[in-house]
Amino acid sequence: MSSTTSRWRVTALAITLLATGTAWPHGDEAHTGPVEKVQKPWGIAGDARPGLRTVRIRMLDKLRFEPAHVEVQEGETVRFVVTNTGVLHHELVIGNPADLEAHAAMMMKHPDMQHDEPYIAHVQPKKSGELVWTFNRPGEFAFACLVAGHQKAGMEGTISVAAASAKPK
Repeated sequence: MSSTTSRWRVTALAITLLATGTAWPHGDEAHTGPVEKVQKPWGIAGDARPGLRTVRIRMLDKLRFEPAHVEVQEGETVRFVVTNTGVLHHELVIGNPADLEAHAAMMMKHPDMQHDEPYIAHVQPKKSGELVWTFNRPGEFAFACLVAGHQKAGMEGTISVAAASAKPK
């Protein structure tokens, strides 16, 4: 094969890829479609509606969340308003410790990877974001910033979900 033919094939492949667009699994765009509600061990996506309890969490460039502990009742839907007070990009990811650890390891390998899940809030510097989550299972769960290195430096917190009281007979 001649070098002219090889260059033509490479050019044709590049033009084809650019012309057809590339579907990346992650991006900076806000989620625009309906939220897919998938049961997770730590709960399920909630519906935003008036009257929800709002929990405000600040993301700090000293790689901490304030507050770093949240208490909720089983069955409670909470609106988290997350404010990034610094100049670094941060995110808040709700999960259990094992899932967050696995996800953090993946983020170390792919530091620019972004996600569009209902249990994640990506927040640019000096901005706020929110997520709505229903804690339909009791237990101890966690949240962390999984931007490469942030959780390891201490940017994590806990969520205690108290079991619903037994209904009187």
